Amino acid sequence: MSRRVATPGASAAIGAALYGLATRAARRLPRDMSPTSAATLATLDRTGPRRITDLAAVEGVTQPAMTTLVRMMEESGLVERRSDAADKRVTLVCLTESGASYVRTRRHAGVHAFERLIGELTGDEVEALVAALPALKHLAELESQERKGPKR
Repeated sequence: MSRRVATPGASAAIGAALYGLATRAARRLPRDMSPTSAATLATLDRTGPRRITDLAAVEGVTQPAMTTLVRMMEESGLVERRSDAADKRVTLVCLTESGASYVRTRRHAGVHAFERLIGELTGDEVEALVAALPALKHLAELESQERKGPKR
C-alpha cells in the first residue's frame, strides 16, 4: 500500500482540528476527579496492572505525585495494590471493579456526547468521518504506542 505524506500545512490543520476537538471534549467530561486520576484509571484499564513508577512515566508526573494519587484512588476503592506473582518484591497497581466501572461510565458519556453532535452533521459529513475511521484508529494506535511507556 502506498503512503501519501501530508503536507506540513495539511498536517498542522488536521492536528489543530483534532487537538481542538479533544480539548473541548475533555472539558465536557465529568469533573469529579483530576484529569491525571482519570487518565491513570484509563491507562490501567487499557494496559492492565502497572508499577507506580511506570504509571508516573506514562502519565508524565513524578513518582511521589503518582504514589499520592494512587493512595487517594485506593482510599476511594478505584484501585488496589497487589504483589506481582512473578516477583514478590514488586507491587502492582490494579483497577478494581469500581474503577473499571468508572472508566466505562466516563467513556460511555464521551461517546454519547459525540453521537449527539454527529447526529447534527450532514450525510456527506458523516460519510467523510466514516471514511476517516481507519486513519483515526491508526492515529490512536500510534499515540497509544508512544504513551505505553515501559511495561513491567
